[in-house]
Amino acid sequence: MPLPSQPLRKLGFLTIGLFDEADPRKGHESTLEIIQLGERLGFDSAWLRHRHLQYGISSPVAVLAAASQRTTRIEVGTAVIPLGWENPLRLAEDLATVDILSGGRLNPGISVGPPMHYDQVKQALYPDTADAEDFGYDRVARLLDFVRGKPATDFSGVEGFEVFSDRVQPHAPGLGRRLWYGGGSLRSAQWAGEHAMNFLTSSVVKAEESEDFAEVQLSHVRTFRAHHPDGDRARVSQGLVVIPTDSASPEQRAKYEAYAEKRLPRTATPQGPARLMFAPDLVGTSAEIAERLYAHAAFREIDEVAFALPFTFEHDDYVQILTDIATRLGPALGWQASAQHA
Repeated sequence: MPLPSQPLRKLGFLTIGLFDEADPRKGHESTLEIIQLGERLGFDSAWLRHRHLQYGISSPVAVLAAASQRTTRIEVGTAVIPLGWENPLRLAEDLATVDILSGGRLNPGISVGPPMHYDQVKQALYPDTADAEDFGYDRVARLLDFVRGKPATDFSGVEGFEVFSDRVQPHAPGLGRRLWYGGGSLRSAQWAGEHAMNFLTSSVVKAEESEDFAEVQLSHVRTFRAHHPDGDRARVSQGLVVIPTDSASPEQRAKYEAYAEKRLPRTATPQGPARLMFAPDLVGTSAEIAERLYAHAAFREIDEVAFALPFTFEHDDYVQILTDIATRLGPALGWQASAQHA
């Protein structure tokens, strides 16, 4: 097995938080328990996906507020909040509040573009301004300014018995340096770098200059860092789907392999008009997965990961997968669990 250029520094995981419509609390509680397990196993971070009008967590910021009160060390993040559904000023207030409650552990990941199925939801979401809404990078820039403490209004001071601030309150020092952009294109990578964000790259990229997934992802990482003030020290996290089977039962292994096999055809060629490329899911022993990661051109450029958990598995499956990642795969990648974990 080839040696990595440097040991894996930060190990995280990403989950969607599925739930049953008839009993939504159970699914949300499962997600919170998984985050607590992640802290006990020594993971550096736990990330939530964002789903609107589906049976996955629609308000990860609220769930992470709860998670912040059940944990003490693990960092928590979103991967990602689609900003087209949000008012940047209001979101900035929510993010700062959760960051304060967590003791500075929040890592908000965001992306731009019109909301999914916009034609079907725009009347509910923006009934008076649907055709005037800006879903480009300016929407991100507004959020960055608000989180980083730039004035949101020209009014401040005392009015009667009330005191007003000209910037978002609470202000969370340091949160502005922990904002991540979830990007899958060269343009997004460059923009995120120019605006001193961190960069989340996942198992989906646009096939712009190549049809080799790892080569495309590598080009995004290098473009981002080339335009970031911190250069090669700029933070990038990779989020592939990783399913170690070391301690899995025969039934679990069969389920995992069937899941990956069903999704494999979409990885062969670019998909749809956006020419999206999907990375294969990595299923196998931790040693086998580590070898495949070391052979991955983009993985060799990063030292942070947020491995994605499959969408549709059971709670016990996630416990097994996370335990194997923390106790076997992570160490195989040179990662060491936090000395502070229980």
